[in-house]
Amino acid sequence: MISTLLSQLRHGPDGEPTTPRLAYGADYNPEQWPREVWDEDIRLMREAGVNIVSVGIFSWARIQPARDAWDFGWLDEVMDLLHTGGIGVDLATATASPPPWLSTEHPEILPVTAAGETLWPGGRQHWRPTSPVFREHALRLVRKLAERYADHPALVAWHVSNELGCHNVYDYSDDAARAFRDWLRARYTTIDTLNQAWGTAFWSQRYSDWEQILPPRLAASFPNPTQQLDFKRFSSDALKDHLRVERDLLREITPNVPVTTNFMVMGNTKGMNYADWAAEIDFVSNDHYVLPGSQDRDELSFSANLVSGISAGKPWFLMEHSTSAVNWQPVNVAKRPGDLARDSLLHVAHGADAVCYFQWRQSAAGAEKYHSAMVPHSGADSEVFRAVAELGRTLRTLAPVAGSDRETARVGIVFDWESWWASEQDSHPTDRLDYRQEALDWYSALLDLGARADIVTAQTALDRYDVVITPVLHMIPAALSKELTRYVEQGGHLVSTYFSGVVDENDHIWLGGYPGALRDLLGIRIEEFGPLLDGDTVELDLDGTATGSLWTDRITVTDPEVEVLAHYRSGTYAGRPAVTRRTVGGGSAAYVSTRLGRAGLAGLLPELLAPAGVGSELPDAARGVVELTVRRNADSRYLFLVNRTDETVPLTGLSGELLVGSAGEDGFPVLSPREVAVVSQPAT
Repeated sequence: MISTLLSQLRHGPDGEPTTPRLAYGADYNPEQWPREVWDEDIRLMREAGVNIVSVGIFSWARIQPARDAWDFGWLDEVMDLLHTGGIGVDLATATASPPPWLSTEHPEILPVTAAGETLWPGGRQHWRPTSPVFREHALRLVRKLAERYADHPALVAWHVSNELGCHNVYDYSDDAARAFRDWLRARYTTIDTLNQAWGTAFWSQRYSDWEQILPPRLAASFPNPTQQLDFKRFSSDALKDHLRVERDLLREITPNVPVTTNFMVMGNTKGMNYADWAAEIDFVSNDHYVLPGSQDRDELSFSANLVSGISAGKPWFLMEHSTSAVNWQPVNVAKRPGDLARDSLLHVAHGADAVCYFQWRQSAAGAEKYHSAMVPHSGADSEVFRAVAELGRTLRTLAPVAGSDRETARVGIVFDWESWWASEQDSHPTDRLDYRQEALDWYSALLDLGARADIVTAQTALDRYDVVITPVLHMIPAALSKELTRYVEQGGHLVSTYFSGVVDENDHIWLGGYPGALRDLLGIRIEEFGPLLDGDTVELDLDGTATGSLWTDRITVTDPEVEVLAHYRSGTYAGRPAVTRRTVGGGSAAYVSTRLGRAGLAGLLPELLAPAGVGSELPDAARGVVELTVRRNADSRYLFLVNRTDETVPLTGLSGELLVGSAGEDGFPVLSPREVAVVSQPAT
């Protein structure tokens, strides 16, 4: 899909006939600049190899300056200029932020917090996902845009809104309350079924009428946990519904133009269940920004990998990332030489067929004026722009990769939004649990071993993987429990962790002892959790040093087929099992009862992977310091080799045609610090 988006254009940036290739570009905001700058923009885009831009994302006030006033002249000219330059347009519906006149005339569109505070205009995304007034005006704008540009030759895709839910995912207004009740009626049908699901016998919360139900607004104590969980589900669905109504209108008017919206799979952005949204759009798009910390590029790789999992291994669109520093972190550090290319190519390695930035030209005013861009404040005579142009040349070299899928790894790590939501709610054994960090630690530990892994959703066919790891899979409905059992019984190797399998889809405890839904499969029983205080740790009797933190479990082995791989050496449960594995035919089910972190997991993983025979696919010198990711089509495998370090790494023994990178005297690739090499091999 993405590799053919640009085929609608008559020619590329240098006049060559269009063929499938990687897309390259940025958000383009010409309305921020005088008309004379636009011609220079087109010239520099061609110089950089830009072939696609997103236009109109925050242009509603410019397009519709008043209720019955429209100004398309400037946008007509921009579309024409881009087409003449051989640059495709991912045209936004411009509904991300309402114009001042709309919020002034209709303040009832503004979101309301759990404490009852109105979120006023002055920033962005100041609208309620459930507001019928907002939706009426938004769809009016969408219709105008679609009818005007339906046949414009520059149009290659539609971009619905922008980062849906980034600032307005949770709205507690009266509009939201009405919509929440409608959503609950559809889910539960009867008030009695809802009462059972919500456990309203507790704290005298039983409802006798739907109108009594509210969103979980600021309360005197902890709100009902299932109410909180359902409100998270509802809020994600409300945004998904808005995506659908814009999409349906666009498909009605322009049925042959694909529709997308930009997800934000990164960091702690968790309010939107993107695994659930993916089927609503024609191709998956994502925004990602590097987060500072010890695992910053591992987090980038993890997020890109997860986007590929959401996209079922098919190519996707990197809609936004940064050329250098952002503006919204406490300290905004510029990227080092090589980081711009490495970050971009790491996304390509995990399936991105488009590499785009926020934004094309760095703003001179506004809240994001210190956010880097392809053309920085210093202009084209800058290290950033030279790196941008060099990356454009690299992406043209990688044109054969366009359209290829991610090759399935042997290890799958399950990432589940509902377990993320439920495991981090209040009134739990600890509020220190970090669902995403636990998954990232397992991923980093696998990278440290040189082993490839896919980040997948709970809906993925698990039989594709020899080993499936389910970090803190807290919420396991009965159907998923049966599927995990079937997977193991048919020869798969499952690795589970603490606080997994504890509740069902209603956030009700699986009774009889933890880990509830996995208890029989794992062959263990836990009567009581042992969360650890800040700073407390426990030692395990694994080879080398293995220290657990955050959590321990009082485990009793209940099945003779269970092998204890490690015991606690210290702590309340000293002498008790800490890591277990139950053999089931040709499969196995293991349990890790404490947070070992990246270093501790690296020591344990070889034992957990051994039954499946999974190990490194890299030359010895590259294990742990190079990330390997593979894309493939019918003819070729494309090995992306990413240097995770600031040292030079030889790849002696690695065969294939070197598409990107440099070779040593022995003819094999050599990775400079932070460099990426791409090697093509025949498909087998």
